[in-house]
Amino acid sequence: MAGGGGNGDGGALVRWLREVWEIRLHRYLALLATAAVLTGLVFAVRTVTDEDRTCGPGVARPAGSDECVGVATGAYDFGHPQLRDAVRAIDRENDRLTAGSYVTVALMLPYTATTASTLSDIQHELQGAYLAQWQANHTSNGQAPAIRLVLANPGATSDHWAAMVDQLERMTKSADKLRAVAGVGQSTDNNKKAVAELTRRGIPVVGASITADDLANGQRGKDPFPGLARVAPTNTDEARALASFAKVEAGRALLVYDKPGDPYTRTLQTSFATLLKGSPYEPQPFTPPADRTREGTTANTFRQITHLVCDTSAGTDTILFAGRHTQLRQFINALGTRGCQNRRFTVLTGDEGSYLSGDKKLDRTALTHNLSVRYTALAHPDAWTKSPAGPGGSAADAKVLTDLIARAAREPVGPIGTVALDDGQLTIGYDALTLAVHGIREATPDGATVPPLTDVGLQWPQVKGSLRVNGASGWICLDVHGNPYDKAVPIVELHADGGSRFVRIAWPEGRPPTNACLPPS
Repeated sequence: MAGGGGNGDGGALVRWLREVWEIRLHRYLALLATAAVLTGLVFAVRTVTDEDRTCGPGVARPAGSDECVGVATGAYDFGHPQLRDAVRAIDRENDRLTAGSYVTVALMLPYTATTASTLSDIQHELQGAYLAQWQANHTSNGQAPAIRLVLANPGATSDHWAAMVDQLERMTKSADKLRAVAGVGQSTDNNKKAVAELTRRGIPVVGASITADDLANGQRGKDPFPGLARVAPTNTDEARALASFAKVEAGRALLVYDKPGDPYTRTLQTSFATLLKGSPYEPQPFTPPADRTREGTTANTFRQITHLVCDTSAGTDTILFAGRHTQLRQFINALGTRGCQNRRFTVLTGDEGSYLSGDKKLDRTALTHNLSVRYTALAHPDAWTKSPAGPGGSAADAKVLTDLIARAAREPVGPIGTVALDDGQLTIGYDALTLAVHGIREATPDGATVPPLTDVGLQWPQVKGSLRVNGASGWICLDVHGNPYDKAVPIVELHADGGSRFVRIAWPEGRPPTNACLPPS
């Protein structure tokens, strides 16, 4: 009996141990499964958070953005096939350079823009900058340093300018030896911030197509952008040149302007308002989208303004337009269907008019309805070939560029893609980089290859007289603030048959500079 009782207790113990083991095994397996799931989640999160967002060497997509921004140091075309030939030409030239023989210049433009007109301008300015790079490296009798060109993209609307500036500053201290930034793009608030920060950090900047007065030094005696030089005249100088050409009379003109505006439109409005002091007509505002490349509903406002244009007295024949090119196109289209077709009007505006030269949305039949549109161009291919020889520029200086363009149709200079000169962007891009090269080489001590960064921007006040730059757009003689003095301003007219027609050169001072090209005190 005792033996039977012992066997029963032993069996219970065995069963109890087996149950405990099974429970623990199940818990262990459950823990393993949970751990596996958690591990998978961790790897999944890492896969998402550590996603490779690079687009090319030096360029990446910031968090929350699909734009590839930064400083492209390889053959990266930002997804735009029309830029590809020029980008590859730059990459070939950069690859040819040997370490220690060059400094770097960054061409800052909104390479991820999507509008056709902006992309066309970028393509042409890029081509011009490359041609200036090639010329500096191959036709300057071995002057040092050689020039390496990289593409700096702050984004389509320059929203990512701060990260780009940080990257550019690092390149001044690395083997890149960045010594200048050229280009900049349009006179926008973001670009103004970028230029302010670049120059605050001691990086010289050469503006190509920026014209806003508040993106220039010397206003009210202050220099908020130390080290900034510009190739294009200010809006005030363009307006003065336009007034001297058109003989604008306040009593016969009406101002239409962008409200609240951006640096370009605001300073153009101010310049035009000065010309129209005493006008009997209240200026007419319009409010475009914040991104002024967008259509918005501004066309409705322009339809209303055309009624007011027709309500003016019979002697009124001039409209001064302070706005960007998208709104200018909308306004011209609206004027084409105005009620007073029997009255002739001339629209005068700034260099944004050059964008309309190839704009397919422009209703060119409007230009056959007693309407002329004239604008101040930054450059035009006929400016020097059809103007008398004299101070301020020459056909010979312009021919240096056109000869280079002809060579760029094939190797070894090209190919660089389809070339156009009517919008002035290729020429102004070429002149801006030529000025940057001038400053870099003038700042390079004898026997050295690399100039001190801070010395490059100190060269701009000396670019005058015999040290001027003979640009393809005209003489570049800078005042002590880095602004061009009495720069040639081509007056261009949109043509009903397409493209534009050069009218004549005008001058901010009302006449060309003297041969000495020395700004007055």
